[in-house]
Amino acid sequence: MEFALVDGKNFHPDCSTLPALSIGNVGQLSVDLLVSSTAAERVAYLDEPSVLLALATTPTGWCPRVTSPFPLKVPYDSPSNGLTFIQQRSPVVKGLMLDFAKNVADFAASIGKKHILILSSLDSGIRKRIHASSDVQIYYISSTSSEGNDEECERLGWKRLEEYSPSQRRWMYLHSLAEGNPSPELASFEDDLEDDDYCPGLPFAALFCFCKAKGLKVTCALCYCSEGDNVSDSLQLAGAACSLLGLSLEKLPGTEGGGWIIPCSWQNMYGPPPDLSIF
Repeated sequence: MEFALVDGKNFHPDCSTLPALSIGNVGQLSVDLLVSSTAAERVAYLDEPSVLLALATTPTGWCPRVTSPFPLKVPYDSPSNGLTFIQQRSPVVKGLMLDFAKNVADFAASIGKKHILILSSLDSGIRKRIHASSDVQIYYISSTSSEGNDEECERLGWKRLEEYSPSQRRWMYLHSLAEGNPSPELASFEDDLEDDDYCPGLPFAALFCFCKAKGLKVTCALCYCSEGDNVSDSLQLAGAACSLLGLSLEKLPGTEGGGWIIPCSWQNMYGPPPDLSIF
């Protein structure tokens, strides 16, 4: 993965927050919300060959001089918080997800990142238990222990993702690939997929395993959702990220009085409304 820094800018070494593409695009929506609300500034452009190019809006408007597609990942830094946000605008080329995850992990390690926070979503149609609550339940896995547990996440009321099991065959296969010791025996499940193979087959799982193999601290914050209007889910996932990162919603630097700043990219989520004269 190649990158070009904006003049006079650099990466903060603390935490990088990035989305992993999944159902409802909740991770991407949350990152845009965090970028706009923390007054983060673009610091670089990333070029990654395993992803498609895209034309898209930024959290604050259209990219300047958009005359051709740009790389999918754009890093933003919030200087007052020492945080980096990396946004993903387009999907990974089919069959190259593992290459992509490896390149992201290599990049994060090369710029001295200490903590990677991955925001993503899970299909509510496959959840095993339903919690009776009006709030979105945040689930997590962390690299701080072999079983994925983390005391800080538990303190915030998050629940460890039950579907994460290091001894499950596909999770084992991912970890072995990330560590450079792939086992042919573990790869035999591809023709016989089971329900437990769903989560380790998602982008967040590959990113988690490869970043962990690099010795980075990794936390995945996840929520269940469906396709459709996921603004509420995105607000709550972004709020959960703020809690973990130590950001106070009342003191976000994006506005004078604090609080969320809805990014202009959210205005284009569903396209323009139809011309009412046709009805």
